[in-house]
Amino acid sequence: MEHPNPGLSQFFRVMVSKQPYLNLLYLFSSFPLGLFYFVFLVSGIALGVSLSIIWVGIPLLLVMAAGWLMLAKFERFLAVHILNEDIPEFNHSANTDTNLWNRFREHFANTVTWKSLLYLILKFPLGLATFVILVTLVALTLAFLSLPFTYNTMEISFGPWLPLWQMDSVVDALPCVLIGLLLWPVTLNVVNGLACIHARLARVMLSKNQVEIPFSLRA
Repeated sequence: MEHPNPGLSQFFRVMVSKQPYLNLLYLFSSFPLGLFYFVFLVSGIALGVSLSIIWVGIPLLLVMAAGWLMLAKFERFLAVHILNEDIPEFNHSANTDTNLWNRFREHFANTVTWKSLLYLILKFPLGLATFVILVTLVALTLAFLSLPFTYNTMEISFGPWLPLWQMDSVVDALPCVLIGLLLWPVTLNVVNGLACIHARLARVMLSKNQVEIPFSLRA
């Protein structure tokens, strides 16, 4: 039997689904991970370039290149196992050439090498923007839900139309609980949308020759 309003059902179903909460965990971890990647890569590459004039920086840059590929593989692992995104195997290079120079040349000519570096750098601003959005939504939802316990400690303003709302009892705060309950599925649907953006970016940047990529919200 078909549900009379499947869209509305899916909107509220996120509250009892496991995936939105996994998405929330992934998104909250994106900012600290992105910050670490940015500091590690920028400082390491800058140091390697500055020391390359005395050849000391060349081995450091090679170590950095190997390091960012390991981090990219870790990000692919997170996207596959937490966001449940279908990302092809990394398969950066299958070259078995014993000539070390040829292997280096293929490594740095491979688009995955540079796409993975760009992905790790983009992780910081994208993670920061995501973190700000989520903290705002989650804090707002929790503030409304907790008003029956905190109503006597604050005065609420909703702008020029309702500049001041002083709550004098738990009954006055109950409508805010309803608002909080309605905000929670909104928050989780936003979480799913942001997770799709992160998953799509990971699939494009951490795999080779990906052209057509589906974009769908997960419940």
